[in-house]
Amino acid sequence: MEAKDLVGWLSSAILLMTVGRQIYKQWQEGSSEGVSKGLFVGQMAASFGLAAYSWMVRNWVFVATNLLMLLSGVIGYGITLHHQRNAKRSADS
Repeated sequence: MEAKDLVGWLSSAILLMTVGRQIYKQWQEGSSEGVSKGLFVGQMAASFGLAAYSWMVRNWVFVATNLLMLLSGVIGYGITLHHQRNAKRSADS
């Protein structure tokens, strides 16, 4: 592995750990107050496009990173929907 690849993979790991921690925190707090569904929709669209582009130029660091970011967007969106449904049920009770 070349030094440039190591920099890419380490940077990818830092990004994914940071985003993963935020998603975990959102789940643990049981609230998605102030979190926009549009944020996740935009993230998913961008991650998909960037993964496709990265595949075309054969940049495997960015293929992996963007596919995992796409997954994090799906998970974050699901958590946000879950919290919003629970908040609506609580308000209706």
